[in-house]
Amino acid sequence: MSIGFAKLVTEKKDYRYLKTLKWLTFFHFIMGIAFYFLTRNGGGDAWTYWVNAKNMSPEEFSYNITHEFGTYFIEAINYIPVHFLEMSFFANTMFYAMLGSFGVSCFYAVVLKLIPYNSKLNGRMLFPLLFFLPNMHFWSSGVGKDTIMFMSIGMFVYGMLTPFRRIPLLIISAFLTFAIRPHVVLFMAVAFGVVMLFGTKMSKSKKIFFSLIFISAGIAMLPTVMTFASIDNLSVNNITSKAENQSKLLQDGAGSGIDISSYPLPLKIFTFLFRPLFFDARSINSMLASFENAIILILAVKAFRFKVFETYKAAPIIIKALLIFLVIGSLLFSITLGNLGVMIRMRNMFLPGFVIYLLWAFSYREQLRREKNLKNKN
Repeated sequence: MSIGFAKLVTEKKDYRYLKTLKWLTFFHFIMGIAFYFLTRNGGGDAWTYWVNAKNMSPEEFSYNITHEFGTYFIEAINYIPVHFLEMSFFANTMFYAMLGSFGVSCFYAVVLKLIPYNSKLNGRMLFPLLFFLPNMHFWSSGVGKDTIMFMSIGMFVYGMLTPFRRIPLLIISAFLTFAIRPHVVLFMAVAFGVVMLFGTKMSKSKKIFFSLIFISAGIAMLPTVMTFASIDNLSVNNITSKAENQSKLLQDGAGSGIDISSYPLPLKIFTFLFRPLFFDARSINSMLASFENAIILILAVKAFRFKVFETYKAAPIIIKALLIFLVIGSLLFSITLGNLGVMIRMRNMFLPGFVIYLLWAFSYREQLRREKNLKNKN
């Protein structure tokens, strides 16, 4: 089914990339198996979701699937494979790995559609190499919120390539994201709304139409987001206090916690985007994450050293929105998360968009180089 979905979202002219996408899917399921062995028998939230779904009554399922958000909703989703299909924890993990692979295919298709030139770094093509980042697959291949979020965001971004043709896909992906993490849908609505209003070359009528849709959606969701986040009002003091309390709670709650309360905002954002690095490594997992983060950091430094504003201005609408989505998420999550493990999981929602923007930045540099060479020849 994963391969069938990959072919479905790939245009015929790009079928030559299907072989690599199949290897990506295979790699994704390998990460799912690794996720299973690390979370079975009480390892992390995934096991809790599965056990709670197994012990859930039909009445609780009915209420949670229709009235609840976040953890209760994801437990209700797990009720279906656990009770109706009688899946084991391993089978359920593989089911989630399949859902995560759908997200991978969607992001992959976005790159094929929007990135005209592939670039090399030290003799290696950046695409599809960057799509084999282990953490991106690991946190989107197991039972839990992160996999559904990864898939939903991927589907939404893919749907925005041709929004009028893919309205059902946009609605489903937005609903799932809203049911699990309502604030993330708000981030997406703001990102796409801002881009549509200020940063596109489309006609004025289309610009107003799409902007109104996203801005109206954001306003409509705001009360639910505030309730979900336990924020009574939007005063700066209230939001700051909530952020500090959340950061302290997460920092105290696990061994990978770090105290970021005294960090200046730029360092908090850096921590969210690029840590753990080697000086943070306390285990094999964090060491592997450090290698991955070092690669992303090096690429980001190279990408953002070259005509930053011109590169952004020339980017397609979706890539612009992905960068704004990353900026919003980095700003807000960097002041609330004081735990490296939670940061990696939360960042996984934004990582594909970050990677896609980096690919665009290098592609644009290659485009300018080719145009310059062509001009010199003439």
